[in-house]
Amino acid sequence: DRNTIRECATLHSATNDGDATVVGSDNSFLSCTHIAHDCILGNHIIMSSFAGLAGRVVVEDHAILAGYVAVHQFCRIGKLAMIGGCSKVRQDVPPFMLADGSPAETVTVNKVGLERAGLSEEAQTALRQAYKLLFREGLTISNALTRIEQELAPLPEVQYLVKFVRASERGISK
Repeated sequence: DRNTIRECATLHSATNDGDATVVGSDNSFLSCTHIAHDCILGNHIIMSSFAGLAGRVVVEDHAILAGYVAVHQFCRIGKLAMIGGCSKVRQDVPPFMLADGSPAETVTVNKVGLERAGLSEEAQTALRQAYKLLFREGLTISNALTRIEQELAPLPEVQYLVKFVRASERGISK
């Protein structure tokens, strides 16, 4: 419901009986965006011009893909994540983070997105600390997740981030 689909955007149906391409509500798909087969998209997503999703990609709520972003098949884009223009995404982008580059790397917390979503200052601080443990301390993912669970308050946003990273099959964009 209430999706904006601009000129030359393509949305493909599923490839097999019983499968589905699912698109939530209140999304904006600007000109020449591409959503391939079997993708699952949440709500309030913005895909800027020429952004494209290969097959079986999952994009969670409030994610933003800038222009010319290319997402490899089977990747996941976490909620409130933002991907910078011309990025090549070949691994999962964790929720609440900003990724950029070719290949895309997680470069910081999506501060503006968190503020716009109304996350508390406590949650924003905890997510910045989780970001540092995951991406700046040189720890393995497993060790970083253990430290996050031991050292940070068990806020819903932190728990969601940990759960997302643990469920990653392709690895996360580091």
